[in-house]
Amino acid sequence: MDSFSTLIRTASHEQHMEAETSTFMTDLLGGRLGVDAYARYTEQLWFVYEALESRARDLASDRAAGPFVRPELFRLAALERDLEHLRGPDWRSTLTALPATRVYADRVAAVARAWPAGYVAHHYTRYLGDLSGGQIIRDKAERTWGFAKKGDGVRFYVFEGITNPAAFKREYRALLDGLAVDDLEKQRVVAECKRAFSLNSDVFRALGEEFPLSA
Repeated sequence: MDSFSTLIRTASHEQHMEAETSTFMTDLLGGRLGVDAYARYTEQLWFVYEALESRARDLASDRAAGPFVRPELFRLAALERDLEHLRGPDWRSTLTALPATRVYADRVAAVARAWPAGYVAHHYTRYLGDLSGGQIIRDKAERTWGFAKKGDGVRFYVFEGITNPAAFKREYRALLDGLAVDDLEKQRVVAECKRAFSLNSDVFRALGEEFPLSA
């Protein structure tokens, strides 16, 4: 029988690939969009991570979600430094969420308040993705728009508190395997994981509409 970390990865594979291969992300990583599109994407991430992290400490003592609340993963401070670099010191005054982003952030906030195991699904899709595929985005951003290596503009992707990402990901998967819920609840967590990837895809779709490549 597959471990839960394997189950959650394989069950959400289709939704994961859809998000990863979105037109917007393909165009962004292909260097076909300007730095403004990258900045707009970074703004959308702020809303999601604000929802993810604002209640994280409240969940630290929860049996299911608590083991996943790791301060070395927190991204909000790094995002805010990036936004100051990308948009200037008044970045908060122009910050706006796309409707798809608002739906995504509201869902994260709702599960953080009322369903700790569901929070784990969003935690997994975001942070493990940032530790993995996020490094490709960082590398492309540095080369395409000239950001300093691991500096302002790409700090979101730099996990200074994690010296060995491969070991950390193994430890994280072990936490998933030990998730303190029954099998029925695990099925609900898998479904929420699929939903998280789909919500992410919706944001990419909206960004693609805002930054269409001229034919």
